[in-house]
Amino acid sequence: MRILGLDIGSKRIGVALSDELGYTAQGVETVTYTDPESAADRIQGIAESRNVTEIVIGIPYNMNGTEGPQVRNVRDFIERLRKRINVPIHEWDERLTTFAAERVLLEADISRAKRRKVVDKLAAVLILQGFLDSQTFKGSTGV
Repeated sequence: MRILGLDIGSKRIGVALSDELGYTAQGVETVTYTDPESAADRIQGIAESRNVTEIVIGIPYNMNGTEGPQVRNVRDFIERLRKRINVPIHEWDERLTTFAAERVLLEADISRAKRRKVVDKLAAVLILQGFLDSQTFKGSTGV
């Protein structure tokens, strides 16, 4: 079981992948978003080559829970992927994910230029890890 996590921005898509047991998320790459078709081709290629069984995509809600213009763009991209990849695609509330990724990189004293290259990938890791943790919690018996 491999799950792909995506942080879709207006210029880049961060990509993360779970381990085979579905416990941890690791960054894979950042896809430059030149046009929706080429980005969808790249994501499809990653999903097929890594035997992905599910995809989790961050939805960038506004802080008050409403949907801004970027939500529509992300959902359009989700529909594009659904036509190409026959696996379940889950939406995940990604509020503050990029902010959290930036904070981690700042605390690690990563330069601005290096942060720009990895922040989307780290945001995808945080989205996927949040999803994985929620699934583990749902599956626990509780004590």
